[in-house]
Amino acid sequence: MATKKKNLLIVESPTKVKAIKKFLGNGYEVAASNGHVRDLPRSQMGIDIEHDFEPKYITIRGKGDVLAALRKAAKNADHIYLATDPDREGEAISWHLMTALKLDDPNRFSRVTFNEITQTAVKEAMKHPRDIDMNLVDAQQARRVLDRMVGYQISPLLWEKIKRGLSAGRVQSVALRIICDREDEINSFIPQEYWSLDATLKVKGEKKPIVAHYYGKNGKKVDIASKAELDEILKDLKGKKFSITEIKKGERSKKAPLPFTTSTLQQEASKALNFSTQKTMRTAQQLYEGIDMGKAGTVGLITYLRTDSTRISEEAQAAAQNYITEAFGEEYLSEKIQGGKSSAKIQDAHEAIRPTDVNNTPVAVKEFLSRDQFRLYQLIWRRFMASRMAPAKYETTSVKIDAGEHRFTVAASRTVFDGFMNVYTDEDDQIEKNTLAKRIDENSELELQDFEEKQHFTQPAPHYTEASLVHDLEALGIGRPSTYAPTITTILARHYITKENKNLYVTELGEAVNRMMNEAFPQIVDVTFTSNMETLLDSVAEGNVKWKTIVENFYPDLAEAVESAQKILEKVEIQDEPTDVVCENCGRNMVIKYGPHGKFLACPGFPECKNTKPYYEKTGVSCPKCGKDIVLKRTRKGRLYYGCIDNPECDFMVWQKPSKKACPRCGGLMLIKNNKLVCNDPECGYIEDRNKDDED
Repeated sequence: MATKKKNLLIVESPTKVKAIKKFLGNGYEVAASNGHVRDLPRSQMGIDIEHDFEPKYITIRGKGDVLAALRKAAKNADHIYLATDPDREGEAISWHLMTALKLDDPNRFSRVTFNEITQTAVKEAMKHPRDIDMNLVDAQQARRVLDRMVGYQISPLLWEKIKRGLSAGRVQSVALRIICDREDEINSFIPQEYWSLDATLKVKGEKKPIVAHYYGKNGKKVDIASKAELDEILKDLKGKKFSITEIKKGERSKKAPLPFTTSTLQQEASKALNFSTQKTMRTAQQLYEGIDMGKAGTVGLITYLRTDSTRISEEAQAAAQNYITEAFGEEYLSEKIQGGKSSAKIQDAHEAIRPTDVNNTPVAVKEFLSRDQFRLYQLIWRRFMASRMAPAKYETTSVKIDAGEHRFTVAASRTVFDGFMNVYTDEDDQIEKNTLAKRIDENSELELQDFEEKQHFTQPAPHYTEASLVHDLEALGIGRPSTYAPTITTILARHYITKENKNLYVTELGEAVNRMMNEAFPQIVDVTFTSNMETLLDSVAEGNVKWKTIVENFYPDLAEAVESAQKILEKVEIQDEPTDVVCENCGRNMVIKYGPHGKFLACPGFPECKNTKPYYEKTGVSCPKCGKDIVLKRTRKGRLYYGCIDNPECDFMVWQKPSKKACPRCGGLMLIKNNKLVCNDPECGYIEDRNKDDED
């Protein structure tokens, strides 16, 4: 007869089960809830407005078997440990499990949390069981109820006034507004002309000339606003002698970056790896839950991924110091560990995102990771190590060069100690910047070789990317670490915005939804109001505000706004985007429609004509085999590639993006690889650096 397990530990993800069971041994059964087991019903709002806004929770469809298995396991266990994720959402899942499993005796169950899936962390957590924190549960309930109210009250209006299938959300609508406001700013921007003037100067005795930038007149900074002003300066400079009037040497240091939070990880993964926020979180979740490391078993490689704290535990700090000292030397160890900016918005319950063991270097674990897992883990490992290292130090030189009343300047820097940049650099870090020969001094003779004059125009603010949107959402206090990725994913899925390369653009549909929200629900899309609401939710988590008080104060204004909107809003017609593709069944020009898997082509004659086709994004490049269009496609596993639109008749395909520029050597197709243009014909082998200003 099998021995009865005395303890049951319930986690969210089945991925964690095997590792945690190994850590705890035979005295424990470990099971997974597979996320939430109860939620508000989809078919109705699920909030009893008349009776103190009580939520009506039901078992999520498809979770009946999971709950039945958990109930059976709980019945046979002496003690149940609820070990769902260590955040508000996880706390709420534990509370729902307690209710669904009918754990009425508080002595039979406990709540435990661990910030990393390692043997040390799990065993330490088991020594400190606690009660469910109802303040955290109530903060999650408040968010869920508020979001449900907004969604279920406003979404039907969008269906009625614009088109079916749309949605509004308390956070997503504000994110959409922020993107629309940026788009308006870009569209209304009026460029201003300005000019730059550089002087190339030969230094006597030196092979390499120096390039000095125009600064101003009589020691004061002057901006050159027009060609006429530039010509006047050049007229003044004619025949003037250039001489060095001051050389100032100094030192500066660049601090190591802070370890990653959720938002900074999403931003840096977007910039460095071209990951979407959703992909970053999905990959980080895999690293957190555990990777099969062969003989070592399943190991969680990073700490919990939803955090806005840069705090590091004393144990992790000591481990990093030991590693840095041994691997790089004591001089690379930071004398003072910098802290992040303190803010009322930061919840310090978790550490920053870091490796669970610094000895699991990227090289050591590479064989066990997928390409995406390895690249993200390497980024996290390097960022954490860098955050514990000494600043980089530069020797700086600034040179003032006068010609008559006019002044030019040269600034140069040289790295004298790389510090943290030994392991981590970003796009802003450059090892050498405009170095100068050491022999240049105030007595060096200069000879003008040439002037370079350039016309420029001021640029509008850039389009949002996922990275910059996350940055601004966090800065404005909109949402929390767990909401950034789902918010962006939702507005992309609703086709309110579209992503081209990394830039986010508002669609006609998005503009219509944003206009309606601004007109009818200005409070919902008000940035300050939404930020203040997040602060109130934090107050609930801290036990300072009752969650139903927030809901009671919010609902009447929402209900009134919805009633008013029904009367004032007019129906908006969103036209489908026409294409030059002709329907072979009826001769009409097909239009672009949106389905669950993105764009497709449909005949506008529906329902008389039901013809549809896949939609392919054209590259503007002709197939070298048959001359038809090369388009962007996906494999069955979702990998992007470029192939002939006439497939399967023409089998041409390449993994890299084709360039519109033909090979200057053989006239063949050029591909963009690692910022270079490479001829697709291996016998030709032509390669050149890619000019970013070139059209691709």
